[in-house]
Amino acid sequence: MRTLLVTGPGGSGRTTIAAATALEAARDGRRVLLLTTDPAPGLPAGPDPGPGPGPLPAPAAGARPGPGPGPGPGPGPAHGSPAATDAPPAPAGLTVRRLDPAAHFRRELLALQVHAGPALDLLGAAPLDDDELTPLPGGAPFTYLAALRDAARQEWDLVVADLPALPDAVALLALPEQLRRYLRRLLPPERRAARALRPMLAQLAGVPMPPDGLYEAAARKDADLAAVTDLLAAPTTRVRLVVEPGPAAAGALRTARAGLALHRLPLDAVVANRLLPTASPDPWLADLADRQRAHLKELYEDGAPVREVPHLGRDPRTPADLALLGPLAPDPADAAAPAPPWPVEDLRATEGALVWRVPLPGAVKSDLGLVRRGDELALTVGPFRRLVPLPSALRRCTVTGAALRDGELRVRFAPDPGLWPRRP
Repeated sequence: MRTLLVTGPGGSGRTTIAAATALEAARDGRRVLLLTTDPAPGLPAGPDPGPGPGPLPAPAAGARPGPGPGPGPGPGPAHGSPAATDAPPAPAGLTVRRLDPAAHFRRELLALQVHAGPALDLLGAAPLDDDELTPLPGGAPFTYLAALRDAARQEWDLVVADLPALPDAVALLALPEQLRRYLRRLLPPERRAARALRPMLAQLAGVPMPPDGLYEAAARKDADLAAVTDLLAAPTTRVRLVVEPGPAAAGALRTARAGLALHRLPLDAVVANRLLPTASPDPWLADLADRQRAHLKELYEDGAPVREVPHLGRDPRTPADLALLGPLAPDPADAAAPAPPWPVEDLRATEGALVWRVPLPGAVKSDLGLVRRGDELALTVGPFRRLVPLPSALRRCTVTGAALRDGELRVRFAPDPGLWPRRP
């Protein structure tokens, strides 16, 4: 299964690009799942049924009309031609799931009440009813995590996730690792081994001990988060950034690349959306197109792969409109190798130091932060922060300096005999 995570600045058209990508891949005969919280133009969405019982059925016979039109400016009104209406409808191999954060919040809270029922009864708490629950801010990321977990347990050829805007998308992708860390700290798995002793410990301590159900619920949540973590770390998972070339596009790309690199998420491509035609007799439109092309050049100079998508002169509303935006579907044969670990360079012979090299393309020196915390390093890049375990070779060393050069953070460590294990 391949996974394509689509994000970009607000208003860049990421939902439309995600829908066009999913539609094109389905027309090529692949089983495609599109996850989105917004209406996908021209594509009917069904409710999310949750994880299925087994493999998904293959597309129906005759549901493969072939790939859509090739690249280049489409024949929409912006180019003086009528809108296309003869493209085939959405194929049977495409499933669109409109995610509902409010409904997900209600389901999760009601389930939590069931698991915590004995404790709530002990406290005399009155349970909440479904019809009185209203969603709290910040629930959408958990809805996405649940949808990605369910997708990882099924057999799709391609999953396209229309993520929130930057930088919320990067924070969402970092959430599974953070939540697993919190669970391990608050409810260590090894504590479950002593559950037979908990009644005795409760008598000795004079306070009630956490019930088995709490640890079992934590284990289930950890397994769910592990499934999403494995999905995000798979070499077949990529992130695609959608931008509209303009004054803020290059900055958005730099911020996104730094945040993705911090969490070791590969960037698939940058989609330059809504490109205006260059040969226009209208001086105002021609000048606007020239300025747009100047910003497009900045995107190319950044080094990331760029895909150009024309402006149709209207908002895409039908599968026919979406077909004019391709080709966008990823090549099913394009499999990347797993991201290599950040290397440690041994310079003890020449400089008396070990250097940890952390690739951070797009990072700016003024936005960097670095704090050593035990056997971890807290790295901050602009709005993003991650706690990274130190390689074993660096845990008995102290940080002596750091420098950002050519998109790479180089952290220097000096061996510290005071941290070496002592012989008995």
